[in-house]
Amino acid sequence: MSTRGGGQTGSLPAFLKKRIACGNAAGRVRRAVSSLATICEEGRCPNRSECFASGTATFLIMGPSCTRACAYCSVEKGAVRPLDAGEPVRVAEAVRELGLRYAVVTSVTRDDLPDGGLDHYVATVNAIRETSPACEIEVLVPDFVQLEERVGTIDRLLASGIAVFNHNIETVKELFPVVRPQASYEWSLELLSYAAKLSSVHGYSVKSGFMVGLGESDAQVRNLLRDLADAGVDIVTIGQYLRPTRAHRPPARYVTPEEFETYAAYAREVGIAHVVSGPFVRSSYHAREVRAAAVGLGGRG
Repeated sequence: MSTRGGGQTGSLPAFLKKRIACGNAAGRVRRAVSSLATICEEGRCPNRSECFASGTATFLIMGPSCTRACAYCSVEKGAVRPLDAGEPVRVAEAVRELGLRYAVVTSVTRDDLPDGGLDHYVATVNAIRETSPACEIEVLVPDFVQLEERVGTIDRLLASGIAVFNHNIETVKELFPVVRPQASYEWSLELLSYAAKLSSVHGYSVKSGFMVGLGESDAQVRNLLRDLADAGVDIVTIGQYLRPTRAHRPPARYVTPEEFETYAAYAREVGIAHVVSGPFVRSSYHAREVRAAAVGLGGRG
């Protein structure tokens, strides 16, 4: 039984204890991604054994090192490597080998690149579409802060045939200076809003997610949900923060399943089409099913 996200201390409540899944598919996934990085492993996701056992993973491109040092994240920080021009093709080959009908591609943040890695995302999406044309693609992108003065530059990604444009806002506005000091709450909302304005043209859903248990108040969570609704976000995921190692910021508290249900109800009340809220929810967890449910509820795409 797995009871930790990697670095928790003390006894966790029963609702945060999770059985480790296993099966033949897990080995097949690990072999298929052996030359690639996954956020499942690099981010020490508590759901990684379940996702691997179900035959899927979330690809991490442009890594494995990140130029930022967010308080909640276990992805390696520090010196970054030049982009690997062959990586998009290898991701596409892994998608084809696994027979994925839905692929999630995310990345480290690369503040060293003039376009934040936008062209690398486009190349990866194009490679997957070429080798697996029936596969839907969700991109979980960084904030591309380099493009703040030229947000229209992301049009080439929005028009590339993606099913979901996902950018996680991660936490409430008040905690950004502590949790995401190199990011901007306002810019993340602007990026989501821009993507939402073009979503009906290109047929994708707009998605965002955040963690609770970092010290936010209920009022701050409600404000964040209203801001996401106002930005035009279709899908929101809400999960419990679990620190990945003992060196990371500890949780301020463990949010109960009942509180997660309350957050979901409020999100729907303010106009968000589809909400997934619970202790183990992560942005790409059951992503294909979440997208299908959102479209079925009248979301874009």
